[in-house]
Amino acid sequence: MTHVFHRNIHQSYPVAVAGEGPYIIAADGRRYLDASGGAAVSCLGHSATEVVEAIQKQVASLAYAHTSFFTTEPMEQLADFLIERAPAGLEYVYFVSGGSEAVEAALKLARQYFTETGQPQRRHLIARRQSYHGNTLGALATGGNAWRRAQFEPLLTQVSHLTPCYAYREQAEHESDDAFTTRLAQELEDEILRLGADEVMAFVAEPVVGATLGAVPPVPGYFRKIREVCDRYGVLLILDEVMCGMGRTGTLFAIEEDGVSPDITTIAKGLGAGYQPIGATLVSGRIYAAIAAGSGFFQHGHTYIGHATACAAALAVQQTIESRQLLPRVQMLGTALQQRLHSRFSEHPNIGDLRGRGLFQGIELVRDRATKEPFDPALKLHARIKQAAMNEGLMCYPMGGTLDGLRGDHILLAPPFILEESHLDELVEKLERAISQSLRAVKGAGA
Repeated sequence: MTHVFHRNIHQSYPVAVAGEGPYIIAADGRRYLDASGGAAVSCLGHSATEVVEAIQKQVASLAYAHTSFFTTEPMEQLADFLIERAPAGLEYVYFVSGGSEAVEAALKLARQYFTETGQPQRRHLIARRQSYHGNTLGALATGGNAWRRAQFEPLLTQVSHLTPCYAYREQAEHESDDAFTTRLAQELEDEILRLGADEVMAFVAEPVVGATLGAVPPVPGYFRKIREVCDRYGVLLILDEVMCGMGRTGTLFAIEEDGVSPDITTIAKGLGAGYQPIGATLVSGRIYAAIAAGSGFFQHGHTYIGHATACAAALAVQQTIESRQLLPRVQMLGTALQQRLHSRFSEHPNIGDLRGRGLFQGIELVRDRATKEPFDPALKLHARIKQAAMNEGLMCYPMGGTLDGLRGDHILLAPPFILEESHLDELVEKLERAISQSLRAVKGAGA
């Protein structure tokens, strides 16, 4: 009997009681290798003593002070740390409690920027199909996942959704990378002109698409062309790094590899590594200056923004990543994981694509490799794989609806940065067994 309103009312969950490195330990003693960081959150695993000590120290001195009255040392220090390492042009940080809040803040800040600079007609947002930007209403409207949006459509604002930079399914067979990215950039420009060249507020995208597509990186050159189109029409570029940022792809900010600076960036998950709830919206100096010269007040806020203990925890997380030199380790481990996945699955008849960056890897499953035909969604292959993996003592992040919110299955892998090579072997072996068991079950069901 439980009085908890669980995500899945009809599912029985093991009780997590302890963490040890990359493992979560249940009440019955079973150990689960966390190959997804929960939801790409637990980048330091589950027993980082440096972070625990920082939380204890902060709580002992000052747990919380409302930001309408005070600033705090950990908030100031964390902002300094992030801006010193952020893409060029980002100069200020607005702290929140999670990814959806960070995206909501970004959207409202973009709108306020234009009202305060004499462009109140700019109101349209453009994003991409099969994107995910959070579950609050503004973030959900911006996201392009049809299944997540469906029952809430009457509550959502209108947002344009364009073709994602999803080479496996969207790039034509003989289309070069340059032609593909040029086509996508032209699609953005065409939509800006359709909506009104001076009426579009922002283009929103994940540098590496997470939950809804499964670690899809951009084709080289894509974001440079997108940045050029945005600049041509005075459109803000908002990059959502809630899942792919904070070292997950091997650089602190995922967009670093693409050589582009956004106007606004959102981060969360790996920022605090799950030790405290925290997110942040990083803002360009130009946007900040416009607000400062206008009202001087961002018309937005939540009770727990800039929470002192959360900021202390996140600062300890980021300092630990840096002091242990874990970003080069993410690159090394990411290459090693890719090699193992390709060795085990590249010729598998039901694995259509392997992709990703760093310790952010995706596996797309198909019924037919030649045609890329997905499995019947009624078979719920992704759910079967998740349960089979848990039975093996492995946490991974399978999702359905990869193609259009309904059809398609993929697995997202986002393990902690602290893995050893032996953990990679354990991960791939357990994952292979879970996939094999699940495929046998669906084929037995007539797939």
